[in-house]
Amino acid sequence: MKKVKVFIPATVSNVACGFDILGFPIMSFGDEMVVRKTDKKGLKITKVKGYDVPLDITKNVATVSAMKLLDDIKTDYGFEFEITKNIIPGSGIGSSGASAAGSVYAINKLLGDPFSNKELIKYAMGGEVISSVSEHADNVAPALLGGLVMVKSINPQQIINLPLLPDLFCFIINPKIQVKTSYSREILPAKIDMNLVTSQVSNFGGLIHSLHTKDYDLLKSSLKDSIVEQHRKKLIPKFDEVKEKCIELGALGCSISGSGPSIFAITKGEDLAKKIEEEVTKIYQETNIEFSTYISKISSEGVSVIDSE
Repeated sequence: MKKVKVFIPATVSNVACGFDILGFPIMSFGDEMVVRKTDKKGLKITKVKGYDVPLDITKNVATVSAMKLLDDIKTDYGFEFEITKNIIPGSGIGSSGASAAGSVYAINKLLGDPFSNKELIKYAMGGEVISSVSEHADNVAPALLGGLVMVKSINPQQIINLPLLPDLFCFIINPKIQVKTSYSREILPAKIDMNLVTSQVSNFGGLIHSLHTKDYDLLKSSLKDSIVEQHRKKLIPKFDEVKEKCIELGALGCSISGSGPSIFAITKGEDLAKKIEEEVTKIYQETNIEFSTYISKISSEGVSVIDSE
């Protein structure tokens, strides 16, 4: 194999009570990447379509992740990249994570799969540092593994695929404003009230149990963020109004995707997700902010090969 084209799904991370711990991919939207072997050693980005990302290989998440992988497995040839960015950088639905996951997955395919997808996570995390300052896996892990993923630890790495209920859908609204991950981390408090920690841990435990027992009422009462949302929602226009409408219509939960500004709602079934999309669209049409909406089944699959030769 000399060339591979891959699709990398957008991802929702944090998932309310799971800050830096939980994430899942969506089926309907993501980036594409073509990676080719070259006779000349080294890495090169030949083309970027869609939203702008750096061509400098030391500043692009995709190539930094690739360099991390190639530090551990030497080749006598190089790789060039064509990147189609459909996921807006700074949108909160895993734009940098998609670049990081896609590059290491594609190179691994061209190398003959020496690494498992789970082993690729550490290299993808190395690239994520470029955009978010710190290593975190709650975007790259679901992008590579698919399904609802729990990051128990990154050092040592312990990544767990949780049960995925078959009728869970996700609605996402992406306001076209940029919230940088690094800034959204800066505004979080250094100290947290113990009562809030207790509430968050309780919700997280309830969410995990609800997935194993298929208890939708418990899932609904657990998809709540006691710590992060109250600070980051200030950066997102109409957040409280959107969340109130989603819950009023029957969503299992609604919160900020990643660092924002995207907002997600989880529903039981696609029909409710469509109804939420209709009503939330009305709310944002009252603003001067451009936005996009997506509806997707929560995907059991992550990055995948579209074409190869």
